[in-house]
Amino acid sequence: MKRTDDQGGGTGFEAGFGGILKGLTGLLEKLEGISETAREVSKSGEFTTESGGKPMKGVYGFTVKVGLGDEGVKVEPFGNVHTDSSTGRAIVEEVREPIVDVFEEDDHILVVAEMPGIGSSDLTVELTDDILAISAQHGKARYAKEVLLPHAARRDGMVTSCNNGVVEIRLLR
Repeated sequence: MKRTDDQGGGTGFEAGFGGILKGLTGLLEKLEGISETAREVSKSGEFTTESGGKPMKGVYGFTVKVGLGDEGVKVEPFGNVHTDSSTGRAIVEEVREPIVDVFEEDDHILVVAEMPGIGSSDLTVELTDDILAISAQHGKARYAKEVLLPHAARRDGMVTSCNNGVVEIRLLR
């Protein structure tokens, strides 16, 4: 497996799951230096492996937000590397979980998702009460995520746009 850092200065070394853990350790070290002010730290990486003779690209990362309102520290994972609950081993899925931010405005909720390579015609959005399901596929790029909204929203007032892989969804209360 090869792991590289997208934060610049990555060394690109051969590693297994231990490489992922080493990257997470680096993230935790960065968190120690975060002050009480509103800040965001993001760490990600990627590696390649084989599954059933088929090459697969693993992408993983975390966004950590500190000092935003009453939430304190909020950690949001993204990517396509997950832990198998029965074995505890890391698995690489073909579908990536995008980075998603939810902003509660006066009259609407704004959901912003990063899905590189995706256009408006590739996007599917479903709303059920306070759960927003976003999925998209274009070529080999596949994304999916369910987002818990701060409260139920109206489907009739939903407006979706996509520009350069950045998806914005506005939902009326």
